[in-house]
Amino acid sequence: MSSDAYMSSDDDRPLGDFQNDGKANTGRGGANVYAKEEASDSPMSEDEDMPLSQVTVPKSEPVTPTKSLRRKRAAALDSSSEDDDTPLASSPVKQSSTIPMPGTSKASTVNGHKAVKAESDNKRSSITAKKQRAPTKKGPPQKKLKREDPDASEPPASEGEELTPVKKEKVSRKRKSKVKEETDADVEDNGKSKPTKKRVTSKKVKDGADGSTTPQPKKKGKVKDEGEDEEEVYRWWEAQQNNDGEVKWQTLEHNGVIFPPPYEPLPSNVKMRYKGKEVDLPSESEEVAGFYAAMLETEHAQDATFNKNFFDDWLKVLQDYPPRNKIKITKFEDCDFRPMFEHFEAEKAKKKALSTAEKKELKKQKDLFEEKYVTCLLDGRKEKVGNFRVEPPGLFRGRGDHPKKGALKFRVRPDDITINIGERTLIPVPNMPGQWKAIVHDQTVTWLANWVENVNGNYKYVFLAAGSSLKGQSDMQKFEKARELKNHVDRIRKDYSADLRSKVMADRQRATAMYFIDKLALRAGNEKGEDEADTVGCCSLRCEHVTLEAPDFLIFDFLGKDSIRYYNRVSVDPQVFKNIKLFKDNKEDSDNLFDRVNTSLLNKHLASYMKGLTAKVFRTYNASITFQQQLDEGTPADATIQEKLNAYNHANRMVAILCNHQRSAPKTHEQSMGKMRDRLRSLKYDRMKLRHVLFNMDPRFKKQKQYADDESDLDDDWIEDHEKSLKNKEIEKAEKKFAKDNEKLVQEGSKPQPDSVLQEKIEAAEAEYKRVADERGTGKAKLKRDRAPEKIEEAVQKLNEKIKTFKLQMDDREAGKEVALGTSKINYLDPRITAAWCSAHNVPIEKIFSKTLLAKFPWAMEVNDAWKF
Repeated sequence: MSSDAYMSSDDDRPLGDFQNDGKANTGRGGANVYAKEEASDSPMSEDEDMPLSQVTVPKSEPVTPTKSLRRKRAAALDSSSEDDDTPLASSPVKQSSTIPMPGTSKASTVNGHKAVKAESDNKRSSITAKKQRAPTKKGPPQKKLKREDPDASEPPASEGEELTPVKKEKVSRKRKSKVKEETDADVEDNGKSKPTKKRVTSKKVKDGADGSTTPQPKKKGKVKDEGEDEEEVYRWWEAQQNNDGEVKWQTLEHNGVIFPPPYEPLPSNVKMRYKGKEVDLPSESEEVAGFYAAMLETEHAQDATFNKNFFDDWLKVLQDYPPRNKIKITKFEDCDFRPMFEHFEAEKAKKKALSTAEKKELKKQKDLFEEKYVTCLLDGRKEKVGNFRVEPPGLFRGRGDHPKKGALKFRVRPDDITINIGERTLIPVPNMPGQWKAIVHDQTVTWLANWVENVNGNYKYVFLAAGSSLKGQSDMQKFEKARELKNHVDRIRKDYSADLRSKVMADRQRATAMYFIDKLALRAGNEKGEDEADTVGCCSLRCEHVTLEAPDFLIFDFLGKDSIRYYNRVSVDPQVFKNIKLFKDNKEDSDNLFDRVNTSLLNKHLASYMKGLTAKVFRTYNASITFQQQLDEGTPADATIQEKLNAYNHANRMVAILCNHQRSAPKTHEQSMGKMRDRLRSLKYDRMKLRHVLFNMDPRFKKQKQYADDESDLDDDWIEDHEKSLKNKEIEKAEKKFAKDNEKLVQEGSKPQPDSVLQEKIEAAEAEYKRVADERGTGKAKLKRDRAPEKIEEAVQKLNEKIKTFKLQMDDREAGKEVALGTSKINYLDPRITAAWCSAHNVPIEKIFSKTLLAKFPWAMEVNDAWKF
């Protein structure tokens, strides 16, 4: 083991390191993609990592020393913040016994949103020169960050951008001249300076148990020279433009979509069996069999509906492409797909066993092939495209108890796809044989391509990425519309409360439905076809879905969107209770509860109060206003970062419960919690050993209360296993380093180290383990290097704080195992609430928003800490 193993073993891994997400089965050719669990069957649902600065404009002229310099990105990420898509604290805390109905308290005063101005006149002139359509506002330049200014704030960094403090002085390789850095304010051409707007991310955060501040480590990297090319972010939210017009763009250029590769037949020795005999299938029918074989050990293959739909569709394919050896397949139970499944598993293992260099090379080739599809030119600007990959053929999974799960999804070809592109623009060529179904030049829509999938007859679209200007404008308008509802909601509530007693049955039913949509955040509901899952919303509730319980309780029990069960026992207004009883009289359970109101009539009535108001706006409003109230009431003033994160997740969880964003506990939850418990014991073990070191130095430490008791959950067997694990890890580390060093020596033409060098390191690890084993049970311990008692006491205190934080994370994870926080965070919570809260409470937003969300909501990152929904 390494020196001072007890003190060095507490690595600062993010909480995500303890998750064990199950990997899906993969197969060969077209089959590999069907084994993984889909979040959605839409190809547009893929959640890609997009850089924070997702849009670029043409490069401006080089900045001279006499003009305002470009602001520099500075590191503000906590040492536990990783570059993956999972924030450190992404789980909610324990559920409270009650959740307030939305709208029961008046919204907080709203502060005006200050627009952040453009960075320099030089950029604006460059944009104008390139015929940028949306000019940016003039305003204060951003603040320069200096190395010695640890309290400075900075903007969020874009993916791939170097994160380093800006040096006081640097030399551009291109201009060979020194550039003087500005200090706390940028000096404009007129000599005046203006203060910098406070940003969400800060370099110092409260992290200690006593609320003390701790400077966050900086990511190392090279400072980019002023003369080098840099991407500029199109700050559309500062542009003066009319977003209510029908025309969405003037010019649009893109390269179409990527079709999946053609199917590659399986090796001749891999055959499925029917009644024990190998079946020689043509490629067309073998491909469909492979779709099912790849999913053989998933829950789908245990589902009777899934199996029936698959087999029915496969039999149709077999009619056109029967087995070459004349075997007639008629019964699903006699089919054996195991040989195909085992082949797919072996291929997956081979891929996993590739070296790092081989994996990088494959990724490089893939990225090179996809490079031209990743972006498009919208009004002369580069914008990222969302999912430009056409969904490959496979078996439809659906959500919940969908009647068509297991049905065959056909391969999409160019003649199925309609392309939307600018006029007088080069038409893209498909990457497979065929011609596009149609070419349109519709400037009133934002999709780039669409087609109709065969299972449900739904349209599939390719849009711009979530962080694009068009998507961002749509999101901002949605949340602004929800904020606008605050000005009308009191009048709407007053009116529907009066209509609850209306003598006109249609008005009374509409008022009752509005009550449910407002107070319970129910979806409006739409008519469903016979071949779709039996999911309902407010307007499509049947009598069987609502049960009366005196004196004023209603029990809702139905399948909502995605076949998620909605069950809620709630106390309602006495008049609402009477109305439901009236609506159910003389009706069968299968009859509609609201037989005189539908979604269209309801939304038309809502639009009479406010332009664009729909039932969905109510849901967004109630989610955001509830979230704001929960944060205002539940955020502790003096607390550690983790305690604040737990308060944030608790507020998010209340919204998720309100909106019925449930999920099944992840299959790996218990495994993940087990790893976390081991990690917690490991921290306690380190603390115990340090205490024993103190006792060895001076027995009087035993009399101090904070050092008196041993850890209650560390038994002798666990300690022995843990110490063996530490020894094995040390040996494994030595072996890897030995092999790596020898590989480097051989590449340099030097003689590799003899095996005796490795053997010495292994013997040292064995000796260290024996020394530690001898200390076991004595209550005393020694370090390999002597340290002052004060240093050891300080290390114990740090471990105490780490253990406290880790326990909070475990509670957070356990409380959130059956609640989906992502849906509300992405779709229903105004991101400006989070940005303002992080700024006000000095919490790095990277601990809450993933890279994808930071890229999706750049317009929300610049609100001040006083902003309220």
